[in-house]
Amino acid sequence: QMQLVEFGGGSVQAGGSLRLSCTPSRYTHSRYCMGWFRQAPGKEREGVAVIKWDGSTKYADFVKGRFTISQDNVKKTLYLQMNSLKPEDTAMYYCAAEPFCETLEFYEYTYWGQGTQVTVSS
Repeated sequence: QMQLVEFGGGSVQAGGSLRLSCTPSRYTHSRYCMGWFRQAPGKEREGVAVIKWDGSTKYADFVKGRFTISQDNVKKTLYLQMNSLKPEDTAMYYCAAEPFCETLEFYEYTYWGQGTQVTVSS
């Protein structure tokens, strides 16, 4: 069973940047989608960005042009570079993975990390 551990959360002022990383273990094959999701207090979890095993990506409209998802092809570490952060980006950010992924969509993936907190102050 895959395990995911996130790093890189923290507190930053509006307009600042953070880089999240997610290290997967027990990566048993290559056809995964991996993604970042977030959940703010009192709100439902929402998709932020996902990347498919072929390198294609999908972003939520509210992060387009500000966030970039990428993956190290050797170590399979997943990254989320977050620029121009806004207070509304404050949330717990989760890394997730879906094996044998064929569609690049936001949905309830199979494997989840514990989450890392991102707080953006105005």
